Amino acid sequence: MLIRAWGIARSLVMYYGVPGKHGRSRRLYGQFLGPGDLAFDIGAHVGGRVRVWRRLGARVIAVEPQPDCLSVLRLFFGRDKGVTIVPGAAGARPGQARLALSTATPTVSSMSPGWIDSVTRDRSFARVRWDRSVEVEVTTLDDLIEAHGEPAFCKIDVEGFEADVLAGLSRPLRALSFEYVPSAHDASMEVLETVERLGASAGGYLYNYSPVETMRFVREHWFDAAELTRILERIRPMGRSGDVYARLRRPDGDR
Repeated sequence: MLIRAWGIARSLVMYYGVPGKHGRSRRLYGQFLGPGDLAFDIGAHVGGRVRVWRRLGARVIAVEPQPDCLSVLRLFFGRDKGVTIVPGAAGARPGQARLALSTATPTVSSMSPGWIDSVTRDRSFARVRWDRSVEVEVTTLDDLIEAHGEPAFCKIDVEGFEADVLAGLSRPLRALSFEYVPSAHDASMEVLETVERLGASAGGYLYNYSPVETMRFVREHWFDAAELTRILERIRPMGRSGDVYARLRRPDGDR
């Protein structure tokens, strides 16, 4: 019980206790969301993004499978009519799946055995242990859209399960993000390929990158998948994760 409390406390400090982070987050997400917009938080964890998006006036669908994180979400947002908490995960098809939990480091709990195998070879994960598991309900992005509407922005942060989440989506979204982990580089490249395929029918995506929790983009201008790949290859040896952001090209062919 003590380890579980410690793990959640670490997450709360990471997402709520870093000076200046909330302001940077509002500036970043304000490029995608405004009053009345809908946002999907796939892998909502303890709701750090949910708080920011609500301050921007967006409605939020928060999808989270971890029981302890769900308790925090319900405590913080359970009475907020602008937030819908969906217990469970998003995946390729509806059903059930097993979630491997890391009690001490809940930020790396994962539904992808392959991802866990990849990152355990990284010395930064040397002390991480996935010490229990739970069965969780799985829905799809298509089903979430059918139930709640199409989001203006969708964050996908599910520790290696991103490709499965996108396999449950049949249309391009206006904007989205997914996590990049250098020790699982190949899996991230597969996710990028999927995003490219989804966007092909709508003019394609432009990209930017934000290093781990800085809430700042590496470039002022947006760039194509080839440039993103070059950037990720350069930062890969540094071993620092981050988030890839994608938005559909505008009709004027903007950069």
